[in-house]
Amino acid sequence: MNKLFQIRKSIDKKLYIFIAAMSFVILIAVWQAASVSGAVNQVFLPTPGRVLSTILDLFITGSIWGDLYISCYRIFMGFIYAVILGIVLGILAGSFSVTEAFIQPMIEFFRYLPVPAFVPLIMVWVGIGEEAKIAVIFLGTLFQLVPMVADDLRSVPEDYINAAYTLGSKRFKVLWKIIIPSMLPRLMDTLRMMMGWAWTYLVVAELVAANSGLGYSILKAQRYLKTPYIFAGIIIIGLLGLLIDRTFALVSRKLFYWSEGGVK
Repeated sequence: MNKLFQIRKSIDKKLYIFIAAMSFVILIAVWQAASVSGAVNQVFLPTPGRVLSTILDLFITGSIWGDLYISCYRIFMGFIYAVILGIVLGILAGSFSVTEAFIQPMIEFFRYLPVPAFVPLIMVWVGIGEEAKIAVIFLGTLFQLVPMVADDLRSVPEDYINAAYTLGSKRFKVLWKIIIPSMLPRLMDTLRMMMGWAWTYLVVAELVAANSGLGYSILKAQRYLKTPYIFAGIIIIGLLGLLIDRTFALVSRKLFYWSEGGVK
């Protein structure tokens, strides 16, 4: 038993998978018991079986595919724009004190502002089309991403930089050839976390005059108290997020197997 609870020590992979599976089994069992026993009215908490049949029906009838496509489009476009700008600003903030002084305090201020409060302004600035939904996800992701990218850059050991200077490298060559490659494994983990953050803004984004999307379908089901469809939408979003997260983790292991804990 002591071996299972050693701080920061790995356990057998099969045991890890078993424990992870059991956590879901326990969650579903508690959910089923709460619904069937009447502890919570099934109008508000449908059984797992009913939710599963709703999900299957959505895919079989094909009514979910359009919502899946448009939601993924909004998420990825907002995320890509945020990554392009956020990485540039983060590298500048993490590299030079003068740019840090200009960028970091402003970003720290904006990152604590609630993005839903910007929705009326976004509708005025860019209208109510797809640009508005993308803008919500962009803003929600960007202000969280910049300081994390800056921290990723600052995590590069000073010894690497000093060694490069000793060997005659110039300032921007050190940044391009030493610092940025060294920060890439941590940057990939940061992007992985930010993708999860972007998904949390999907429902908010689809409040902006939407007539399609997973978030919109959840809100529409809420109006008519169709709780199986609400749970179905939430679970589908969760599964999509999990799939993307695992894809990021797999790509990171393949690209950066040489980093600490990496596997070739």
